[in-house]
Amino acid sequence: QVQLVESGGGLVQSGTSLKLSCALSGGSLDSYAIGWFRQAPGKEREAVSYIRRSARNIFYADSGKGRFTVSRDNAKNTAYLQMNNLQPEDTADYFCAAVRWNFSETRWAGEHEYTYWGQGTQVTVSS
Repeated sequence: QVQLVESGGGLVQSGTSLKLSCALSGGSLDSYAIGWFRQAPGKEREAVSYIRRSARNIFYADSGKGRFTVSRDNAKNTAYLQMNNLQPEDTADYFCAAVRWNFSETRWAGEHEYTYWGQGTQVTVSS
């Protein structure tokens, strides 16, 4: 059974950085597309970034463009989300999700297609 565990969240000041990790067990990260999502208090979950099996295929939501960098290390079975210049509006629970994905598939997986989800890691940014 595939499991995802996020880590790296915390309480930080505005303008600083955090790097979130998403460790996959029970399978090989190489077979999966990874999505990062977040949910702020009282708001719906939203997509932050996607990375397909090829690390060259990356998507960022407008909220993270220019500040966030997604990456994957298949050898370590871990995906990452580097978040720079964090702002109070980035405060949320951050989740990673995985879906088994064809390497040649060119579309982005919809949120409903992600099969496995982590438990989330909390990010709080103070002003």
